[in-house]
Amino acid sequence: METVMLDTGISERGDMQKSRVKVGIKKLDLFYSDFQALKDVNMDIEEKKVTALIGPSGCGKSTFLRCINRMNDLIPGCKVTGDILIDGTDIYKENIDVAYLRKEVGMVFQKPNPFELSVFDNIAYGPRTHGLRDKKKLEIIVERSLRHAALWDEVKDRLNKTAMGLSGGQQQRLCIARVLAVEPSIVLMDEPTSALDPISTGKIEDLIAALKNDYTIIIVTHNMQQAARVSDYTAFFLLGDMIEMGPTTRVFQLPGDKRTEDYITGRFG
Repeated sequence: METVMLDTGISERGDMQKSRVKVGIKKLDLFYSDFQALKDVNMDIEEKKVTALIGPSGCGKSTFLRCINRMNDLIPGCKVTGDILIDGTDIYKENIDVAYLRKEVGMVFQKPNPFELSVFDNIAYGPRTHGLRDKKKLEIIVERSLRHAALWDEVKDRLNKTAMGLSGGQQQRLCIARVLAVEPSIVLMDEPTSALDPISTGKIEDLIAALKNDYTIIIVTHNMQQAARVSDYTAFFLLGDMIEMGPTTRVFQLPGDKRTEDYITGRFG
């Protein structure tokens, strides 16, 4: 069976247009056995923008996020229907290379989860998994990834020491660097600052603002102020439905649905 690889769309087209759909979602439904967790979700996610997913706990935000790299495949009884297109390729085709998909679509989780390895080996883990053994090339990737995650200056003298000795905020930036090391085009972030102090949260938010120059970022957050600060677009989920999506400023200042307004203003959720 032929393996379908995802076309990143960069190699032959040169510079991208300013507005280009990176991820297209059409009629997406998701079931956990008999329970429907996502209902007819339709959404276009623009390339090199930050899209925030907001809504109460249990409304389907993280479930939706995990659809984009097929992490829900690992859950028994989970069924997905509809289409998710990345650069025009349907990622739910049977012949999709899921390992390659998860290289293209990296994920940062709620709590920092560094491996019990050195800082260097944490970053080199992904490239090694994909077959890279050249030490010099690995050194270049490690430095580049740590610089891109705004962590190089803080860890350059402790690359061979365990990553478990880093602070929580440093560990989360390390996990972001680990994702960047395999050169994804999309970065998913599931409440990446909820376990961090305000100073570390600020550093991650600054990092998100810098990373969107090179990556399409989709972030789940319960923090309305954070969504307003970091995102270009915001989608509001409620009970498995995507109620409303639009430019963040418009969604927050002039929501088109009363339920969105009630949630943003703290009337529920």
